[in-house]
Amino acid sequence: MRVNALKERVIYGCICLIVIVLGLCSRAFSEQLPLFVTRHFGDALWGSMVYFMFRVLLVKRKLWIAFVWSLMFSFGIEFSQLYQAEWINSIRATVPGGLILGKGFLWIDLARYTVGITLSYGLDQYFRPKLHRIDE
Repeated sequence: MRVNALKERVIYGCICLIVIVLGLCSRAFSEQLPLFVTRHFGDALWGSMVYFMFRVLLVKRKLWIAFVWSLMFSFGIEFSQLYQAEWINSIRATVPGGLILGKGFLWIDLARYTVGITLSYGLDQYFRPKLHRIDE
């Protein structure tokens, strides 16, 4: 018997919330964390969150589809930061807008997103079959 789609969505949604909390903590406790963590983990966790959000939406699809969509979405958001019109900068100046849209384009962010998405995809590939065995 397969895990039903609703249960899978709830599981992915919970993982997504955990990743969001970890990402916010990486910002809130940056003074107590190593410099490497504060510089890189927030964006990697953002990429991870995007991956798990796509898994919530695409539970019946193959994992690689969420992987590709996550990369495209994350890269799209990052490249959108090259556009610096006043109206979008006013959105970016808010806390939610800054967290979702970012503020300025950085090439390194593309690598950070890729690492977060790739690790999440790998963990998903590893643990997903175990989830299905538990439900049988």
